[in-house]
Amino acid sequence: MTTDQPGVVAPLIPAARTPAPAEEAPARRGFLARAFGVTALLSAAGSGLGLLRDLLLARYFGANQGTDAFLVSWTVPETAAPLLIEDAMAFLMVPAFSLALVLREERPHGPDPVRQLVRATLPWLLLALCALSAAVALGAPQLVEVLAPGLADPGLAVTCTRITAITILPFGVAGYLGSALRAHHRFTAPAAIYVVYNAAILTLLLTGHGLLGVRSAAVGVALGSALMTALLIGPFVRSLREGRPGRGRRSRQSLVLMPLAMLPVAAFTLTRQAQVFIERFLGSALPPGTISHLNYAAKVSQLAMTAALLICTVTFPLVARALAAGDLTAARDRVEKDLGQAAAVVLAGTAFLMACAPQVVSLLFERGAFGPQDTAATAAVIRVYSFGLPAQALIGVMVRPYFSVRPVVRRADQPAGQRTALLDWYPVAAMAVGLVVTVGVGLAALPHFGALGLAAGNAAGITTTAALLMRGLLLRGIALRVPKVLGGQARLLAAAVGAALTGLPAGYPVRDPLLATVLGGLCVLLVFAALGTALGAPEVRGPVLALVRALNPPAPEGKLPDGT
Repeated sequence: MTTDQPGVVAPLIPAARTPAPAEEAPARRGFLARAFGVTALLSAAGSGLGLLRDLLLARYFGANQGTDAFLVSWTVPETAAPLLIEDAMAFLMVPAFSLALVLREERPHGPDPVRQLVRATLPWLLLALCALSAAVALGAPQLVEVLAPGLADPGLAVTCTRITAITILPFGVAGYLGSALRAHHRFTAPAAIYVVYNAAILTLLLTGHGLLGVRSAAVGVALGSALMTALLIGPFVRSLREGRPGRGRRSRQSLVLMPLAMLPVAAFTLTRQAQVFIERFLGSALPPGTISHLNYAAKVSQLAMTAALLICTVTFPLVARALAAGDLTAARDRVEKDLGQAAAVVLAGTAFLMACAPQVVSLLFERGAFGPQDTAATAAVIRVYSFGLPAQALIGVMVRPYFSVRPVVRRADQPAGQRTALLDWYPVAAMAVGLVVTVGVGLAALPHFGALGLAAGNAAGITTTAALLMRGLLLRGIALRVPKVLGGQARLLAAAVGAALTGLPAGYPVRDPLLATVLGGLCVLLVFAALGTALGAPEVRGPVLALVRALNPPAPEGKLPDGT
């Protein structure tokens, strides 16, 4: 295993390769369907347990200076998860392990490239993660001061931060092992990690909240992160054992890692997460409980975005494969479909939250120390946050193909190429512009609107970034048909606005929050489906017509509809 050296500029898109045989397509579709089913089911279970975790936090501790302190410490795992488990680590290691597996098949008698890759990367990763975890723990007082200088109980926040700093090591290992397993087409264990993670937090909350207070949640976070790694070690070791032994002469066709290629990916992930830092920094100067209201509102709002992103999580390999084959048309078509489908899901969820936010918050959180005033404050923030949800989902769709255009690993016999290019940093610049908008709108609105002003800054900033990133895809060579994309988005947006306005009064006459939520949700769903179909949005019209056909199958040939 070697690292890249400077060389000539290589093309971003490789020459087109021979497509897979047609008979492989049904098997591939079946595999993707199974992978989506497993991922969706386990992701829903993990999200459900995460929501239950937030419900217990609200029940036991409400929204006060204690929960504010914990949520400042929560910044550590909240930042480490996307950087070390999800986006950044996956963008780096899935292509690396995939190429190693290809080399294993091409050279069956030499040393195992997969084991070479593990030996070359895992020890350094462990060393870096241990150092980072120790640095965060030692620098916890300074970190808390930077993140929330106006916090009412900084001592509690420092204690919780030192506990949650432990998560950095197991999060990074879990992200590495999960990337390797996905490259081996094993999705069950990686999809289950958030189930065990949140189960551990719930267990500590239930058993330790009386003795440890809010510290029980921090201890649960640390324990859950260790269980994530433990869940993946067994499948990872078995996948290595399936390969051939790593002994023998050195392979003539080894992998070459390009270390500097990881910088734009990591920088984008951290810059995107900086929106949370800004909110908590500015929110720490507001009355106690404000950070908690922002957190609960964000968790509820993001459920719609998470559901939308499951689509591109499963289709991402299709886009990456098309780009690797040099088929820009197929990649463009898939990205356009993903943009439409993700927008349909997230806008339906946004319409529901706009119409039913008070009922949803009351149903989920209003018990114990979480009172009606907390419900009203959280519901108001949800409605403002929801303006930015479509942009959040669209960024999740667009950034995957963007970073897939230039891989982070190559064969040793291929030209080295330029290790980084200016366009590699375009998503970071787009996110930085969005952060400037977030800060500007937040500071301007904070004195007049408080937490609502911070939520408005979040929505404005992320929408700015989404618009810039769409332009970036064009510059990257993925020629989206922008009028077609924006026209589809406009139709879905019109359907969502109509559904939200119709659903808004549906649940208010009902006092029971569960019944009000169900009534409002049904109204929003039916109106969104009707308007989307009438406006010709294919992402809505197709499923609706398929459902109609399923409910009204055609009569057998030779018989009338009445059966005669």
